[in-house]
Amino acid sequence: MGRVSQESILFKKVLIVSSQETKEGDVLVENGKITKVSPFIKPHASLIIEESGLALFPGIIDTHVHFREPGLEKKETIYSGSKAGVSGGVTSFFEMPNTNPLAVTVATVEAKKKIASETSLSNYNFFIGANKENLEELYKIENVPGIKIFVGSSTGNMLVDTDEHLLPIFQKKSNRLIAIHSEDEAQVRRNADIYKDSNDVKDFLKIRTVEAALSSTKRMVAMALKTHRRLHVCHLTTQEEAEFLAALADRGSVTTEVSPQHLFLWAPDIYDKIGTFAQINPPIREKRHADALWKALKSGVIQSVGTDHAPHRISEKENRFGRAPSGMPGIEHSFSLLLTQAAQGRCNYNDIAKWMCEAPTSVYNIENKGFIKEGYDADLVLVDLQKKKRIERKDIVSKCGWSAFEGWEVTGVPIATFVNGNLVYREGDFFENIKGKEVKIKE
Repeated sequence: MGRVSQESILFKKVLIVSSQETKEGDVLVENGKITKVSPFIKPHASLIIEESGLALFPGIIDTHVHFREPGLEKKETIYSGSKAGVSGGVTSFFEMPNTNPLAVTVATVEAKKKIASETSLSNYNFFIGANKENLEELYKIENVPGIKIFVGSSTGNMLVDTDEHLLPIFQKKSNRLIAIHSEDEAQVRRNADIYKDSNDVKDFLKIRTVEAALSSTKRMVAMALKTHRRLHVCHLTTQEEAEFLAALADRGSVTTEVSPQHLFLWAPDIYDKIGTFAQINPPIREKRHADALWKALKSGVIQSVGTDHAPHRISEKENRFGRAPSGMPGIEHSFSLLLTQAAQGRCNYNDIAKWMCEAPTSVYNIENKGFIKEGYDADLVLVDLQKKKRIERKDIVSKCGWSAFEGWEVTGVPIATFVNGNLVYREGDFFENIKGKEVKIKE
């Protein structure tokens, strides 16, 4: 496609969505910023968008993705992952450090930022990962969403699960967020040894147990409260963890997220249906957990939604249990899956703006994003709330080419995505000449 850059864009008579209200109005964008939000703005822009029945959301911020670059580009790249994201309304992403090489130094994180600056269609930033030797690097680096610690389920040299190595990270006087994959590695390994000869993917739940998740989360929360550090528990999966967090008299600066697959899929049904394609860490559990997580999200015990987009090739996921890798894609359908819940009355559109736009900005201290407010970056997604679409393999944008939600019909479809005031996606077409920018974090 040719250059699609507008010095000014005027959205006329759209439903403007925030966590507080949904109101009809006009939004003016100039030079990448939102400059006016008003019930009426006199038309005077180089591009005027006026189509009835459309809603305007802040761009979705997905704070938990694995784009596999560098080192595993056959699964996904920063380019292909960001492309999948903008097709689903995601205008900013935070990517995890378990690439090859691991992003555990200033140099390796900066190398990923350089790739993104040249190829990403959306805005970006990258976690630095902790290992047992890189304490100084964790605090020397500038402008990252946080430190990712794999207390369990590590990749390469990234397992950090002993007090000897965890405490120095937590005891450092810093406002830098610590994000954790919370499973007790010792328990998981003991269980894995018991089921090492199993061919039944449902035994995965007996390996990565509720107890392994809960004990780890309790331990990490206690450590964070004792050291007064900001802690974010990634992809919460159990009723027990949600109830533990809800019961805390003082949560300090402890936050958490939930992934759509843990809200909308459950055992044993999904394993019977798609087998090892449903295998992820932590696992998809029984329906009682999905129901409890949804309740916790609606009550505010869980703050945000992050996809844990973790693509693998179809040929890899087709392997038998024990050989198939864990992980599934999710970035391009997460927004529509939540919009469908609103269409069905299970939540409302204001909730979605809170969980997918506003909460990520407060959890991670993101500058100038997540809201449709004057002075904020013009990261916006235009949505047809009534449009229905079936998720089909032939339409999937992610390089991995599959989804656990294939065959699902969604109600509510992003039809245009704007990153820093630039149209990057509209109804199946991508405009790729202008790249995203590094997301700025306030510390």
